[in-house]
Amino acid sequence: MAIEYSITLDDDHQFSYRIELDRVYAAEAAQGAPGWTRLEYQQCSNCPLSKDNFSHCPAAVDLHRVIEDFHGLPAFKRAAVWVRTPEREYTKQVGLDEGLRALLGVIMATSACPLLGKLKPMAQHHLPFANNQEFILRAVSLYLTQQYFNLREGHAPDWQLKGLVEIFQQLQLVNQAFWQRIHATCDGDSNLKAFLTFFSMASSMTYSLETQLQKIRPLVMGSRGNE
Repeated sequence: MAIEYSITLDDDHQFSYRIELDRVYAAEAAQGAPGWTRLEYQQCSNCPLSKDNFSHCPAAVDLHRVIEDFHGLPAFKRAAVWVRTPEREYTKQVGLDEGLRALLGVIMATSACPLLGKLKPMAQHHLPFANNQEFILRAVSLYLTQQYFNLREGHAPDWQLKGLVEIFQQLQLVNQAFWQRIHATCDGDSNLKAFLTFFSMASSMTYSLETQLQKIRPLVMGSRGNE
């Protein structure tokens, strides 16, 4: 199963990508990747991987082509983004940073990184250009569905979302390290702004989850939303 992206700039320069959702770390492919993708370069403080088995960061290796393609391009540059998932197609005229946020997000979530892999269920039902409310609603819905199956299978469910907050606290450490990993190599601001937006959406799950839940309450409670 794969997701296809095509990003066409306002000068008609086009970039195309095919993201296979079930990928494994390929050591031979990593050997030609740039130095900033090496595992020990700005390695995440909570990274569970060992350099004995992984010479490079799996997520960085998967991302480096995109980072290099848009190296130096401004975030405000307009782009036509076309996305095809196994279920449907999407098109939108956006600022380059918004298109990159969607693309970078799905690549990271489907990488062989065991921490980013927590987001893989969302990537398998990819919604490009999602706003913050949609991100919160999807993340919480998927987590609560997992808790329902935990209950059905005899495990203790977490209806208070404590585990969800813990997952995103771990992802915050990944986000911070990844920012440092790519900061030195990005001359322009399109990649950096795309990452910043992606990270700020994720951080809302840890610093203001209750506030975010109150914002989506009317969406799920219908006429009872204002009670």
